[in-house]
Amino acid sequence: MPQPPSFPRSIVAGILVLAATCICDCLFAQSDAASANPALHEVADVPMPGPAVRFDYQSFDAQHGRLYIAHMNANQLVVFDVRSRRVIANLDGFARVHGVIAVPQIDRVFASATGSHQVNIVSMSTLKPIATAGPIDYPDGLAYAPSTQRVFVSDEHGGVDAVLDATTNKLIARIPLGGGAGNTVYDSGADRILVAVHGLNQLIAIDPATMKISARYALPGVDDPHGIALDLANGLAFVAGEGNHTLAVFDLKSQKLLAVHPVGDDPDVLAFDPGLMRLYVSAESGTVTVFQEAGRKLDPIAQFNMPHAHTVAVDPATHLVYFPLENAGGKPVLRIMEPILSR
Repeated sequence: MPQPPSFPRSIVAGILVLAATCICDCLFAQSDAASANPALHEVADVPMPGPAVRFDYQSFDAQHGRLYIAHMNANQLVVFDVRSRRVIANLDGFARVHGVIAVPQIDRVFASATGSHQVNIVSMSTLKPIATAGPIDYPDGLAYAPSTQRVFVSDEHGGVDAVLDATTNKLIARIPLGGGAGNTVYDSGADRILVAVHGLNQLIAIDPATMKISARYALPGVDDPHGIALDLANGLAFVAGEGNHTLAVFDLKSQKLLAVHPVGDDPDVLAFDPGLMRLYVSAESGTVTVFQEAGRKLDPIAQFNMPHAHTVAVDPATHLVYFPLENAGGKPVLRIMEPILSR
């Protein structure tokens, strides 16, 4: 009896992504759920300082109720108080700021100033600059490992993860990745750094103590992985593929790729709400895709477009979702949205 033909894994993965895209397109085209009953509704548009130019990453400080926002093309770091809903500081001197991470444990904020090839370090209590560290070719995403008091920095163009000692504010290592560095996050469940790597289409694990790569995980069907969010309770990594508008669901425990979903063109920043088990995927195209996690699986529940909504943050206590928009009626705003829960 003749055997059925076999196909390379890359072709199979591509077929699966195409099929998922068709299913998802049908879901949003045939159902009124995304329009009549969207996942989010608008709460407020808060005016942002500076010109109507691009924003990038955000970092939420739950301890102090602050949101740190990289106003990239304004070269500014915006500090927003989520309780009073007002801007409490707008800091200058952050050339082409991309990434930002607030670390209240050590009273520091780290911001990647790509235009000056360094990381700017700010006192959280005074909001004054403390030091700079570098040089780093193209610093982007940042992650803090509390076990070693080290900051890991995605060097997207340099193909390394750079390491800063947060006690001395010095650059102490460059870890070659073999491809361009996407976002870098800290996995507190396993005390490791995870980095998405362009070109290789891998998720790489780094030991923060030895500063060496401990594992490489393939992401078939995902081109140029970049943004990462973690569901720590269930040991899942969500990784966005910039090159082919996909989202991977990777099981960090079994080290297996569970699923690949379609999202908006050029997905950038992800935010996960562990209380509601919702994942928000923002894309450069302005498309926002909302997923509901259930039983370690993701179900798409809404997809909508907001111009320039390529960066998103979520408050896990209130479940409010934050989108800095570079141009709404000619001015930058911080759009605050609230999730709509199923009745």
